[in-house]
Amino acid sequence: MSQQLDGKCVLLVDDDPDILTSMQAAFEPTGAQVELANNGNKAVEMAERLQPDIIVLDMMLPGRSGFLVLEKIKARKPRNTKPFVIMITGNQGARHKMYAESLGVSEYFTKPVKMDKLISTAERLLTPPA
Repeated sequence: MSQQLDGKCVLLVDDDPDILTSMQAAFEPTGAQVELANNGNKAVEMAERLQPDIIVLDMMLPGRSGFLVLEKIKARKPRNTKPFVIMITGNQGARHKMYAESLGVSEYFTKPVKMDKLISTAERLLTPPA
């Protein structure tokens, strides 16, 4: 088991309960504190309250889009500081990826995303440079 996520707070945000369950099952064995949100407004509220280390964020959400969530939680925060955000989306467009990067996303993946790739990306983002 990896130590990079042990004790870290991970907020998983997706409106698809099956995807949330899969991500939760993947992250729990890492020792991370896993929190779940199923809409954009709840994600913003939880991010402000919990100050997670990393957020896995779906782009298409009810209430507030992933872009609006990203804009709110990364506002006035330097790039490459927590919370690190991994955005996942079913949208193939390059413009969306560029927009997400302009808002401060750390990684951007198109669904379906392999859970081991999500975990290894989270570990890499939270591992301090040597």
